[in-house]
This record gives sequence, structure tokens and C-alpha cells, in this order.
Amino acid sequence: MKPFVLVLFALLALLQYRLWFGENSLTEYFTLKDRISHQQLGNAGLLERNEVLKEEIQDLKSGTEALEERARNELGLIEQGETFFRVVGNDSRGTRSEEQSQDSQ
Repeated sequence: MKPFVLVLFALLALLQYRLWFGENSLTEYFTLKDRISHQQLGNAGLLERNEVLKEEIQDLKSGTEALEERARNELGLIEQGETFFRVVGNDSRGTRSEEQSQDSQ
């Protein structure tokens, strides 16, 4: 009976070693699981970005409004007969209101 128990104990030790330190061990499993979750988060962000780009491409293909908006915003183009006004703001109004709110405290 003792040899049978020793064989079972040796088999148990071998299986435990493979479970914790061998190929496809638990530590490797948890590492891969963590990497998969990080990759899925990255993929979700990329899918969202791709959807936005698809919508933008569809807008550019379907009508002239998106092209006109892009030309106005990015290239500064205006239509013939239009007058372009540039309003230059002064940030002093924002700082004055902050100073007044600090003085009232």
C-alpha cells in the first residue's frame, strides 16, 4: 500500500508543479487574461474612432455642406460676395470677474 501512496503523492506533486510553474500555468493564464482585457479596451477605442471616421467620410461623400464647413474652418475660405469679420476677444473680462469674486469672499 505504501508504494501506491508514494506514486499518488509523486503524481500530485508533478501535477501541482505543472499547474503553477509549467507550460500554460495559472500565472501565464492570468497574465494573458489581463493582456486580453487591455487589448479589448484598446480595440473598443479604435472601433469608436473608426465609426466617427466612417460618418465623416459618408458626410463628405453625400453632400456639399460638410465640404463647405471644412473649407471654411480649416482653410479659411469664404464664398464670393461674403464679408469676413474676425472678432478679436480680450481675456481681461474673464480675469476681472475672477478678481471680483475673490474680493467678495
